[in-house]
Amino acid sequence: MTTRRLGRTDLYIEPLIFGCNVLGWTLEESAAFTVLDAYVDAGFTAVDTADSYGRGKSETILGNWMKARGNRDKVLVFTKVGSDVGQGHRDLSAKWIAEEVDASLKRLQTDRIDLYQSHWPDPNTPQEETLEAFDRLVKAGKVRWIGSSNQDENLLGEALAISKSKAIARYQTVQNEFNLYDRSSFEGAVQDLCVKEEVSGIGYFSLARGFLSGKYRSITDADKSARGKAAVDKYLNPKGERILGALDAVSKRNGTTPAAVAIAWIGAQPGVGGPIASATSAEQLKSLTDGARLKLSADDLKQLTDAGR
Repeated sequence: MTTRRLGRTDLYIEPLIFGCNVLGWTLEESAAFTVLDAYVDAGFTAVDTADSYGRGKSETILGNWMKARGNRDKVLVFTKVGSDVGQGHRDLSAKWIAEEVDASLKRLQTDRIDLYQSHWPDPNTPQEETLEAFDRLVKAGKVRWIGSSNQDENLLGEALAISKSKAIARYQTVQNEFNLYDRSSFEGAVQDLCVKEEVSGIGYFSLARGFLSGKYRSITDADKSARGKAAVDKYLNPKGERILGALDAVSKRNGTTPAAVAIAWIGAQPGVGGPIASATSAEQLKSLTDGARLKLSADDLKQLTDAGR
C-alpha cells in the first residue's frame, strides 16, 4: 500500500483516515478501542477528531486508547479547533486557539498534534490573526502542521497568500465534504487550487452519511442507524439511485462492496490526500480498508463519476 504525502510536508499517510466523530456518540470507549485496534492492525495510522466532537469526548477516548496501547508514536493525530463548543460562536481568534490547543493536548494525553485544522471559517477573525496563532504553535512544538476545513477557493487562496507573504505556517490540507454525491465543496475551483499549490484535499462524509454503503434503499431503511433518516431524506432520489446503481455494478465487477468502491473513487481523484470515513464495527471497517487498497479502472471511474453528475 502506497502512502501519500500531505501538502508540502514530511507527513505521509495511508490512503484512509479514520473519522473519530463516532467516538462517544455511536461508539463508546470499549467498542471504540476494538475498532481502533483493528484499524491500526490493518496497517493504517491517521485518525481525525475535533474538540467539538462530543464536546471533547472523542479526543478523550482517543487519548485513553493511545495511552492504554502505548502507541502514540505510531499514530498520526489530526484534530480541529474553531467550532462553537459553548462560547456561542465559531472562534478562530488567537486567544481561543492558544487556550483550546492546550485543552486538546490534555484530552489527547500527548505533547503534540500532527495536523491541527481550523474547523470552520470565523467571519469575525482575520485570517492573518488565525495563521499567526497557528504559526506560534508550530514554533512551540505543540503542532507539527496546520490545515483548514470548510474553506472555499477564495478563503483558501487568501490564507495561502498570507502565509507566503509573512513566511509563516501554511495550510497543508483542506477538509471539505466530498463524496460521489456531494462534490461541489471540493470539486472544481478548490480542487484546482489544491493541485496547483500542493495542498491535500481530505474529504469528509465520504460515504454520504452511510448512503453510499448501499444500506439505505427505501424509506423503511431510515431506522437502520442514527443517521438513517437524514441519509434517506437527502439522498434517496433519482441521482442517489443512479449512484447506487453504478456502485452496485462496479463493486460486482471488482468483487467488493459499494462502500469500498465509494472510498476508492475518492482516493483516485486529483488533489486528494485521503478520504475520512468512520466505522462502528470490524465488518464496516473492512470495507473502508479494502477501499483504500482498491484500484479502479478508468471505465469504473468514469461510470461512477458520470452517475453523480
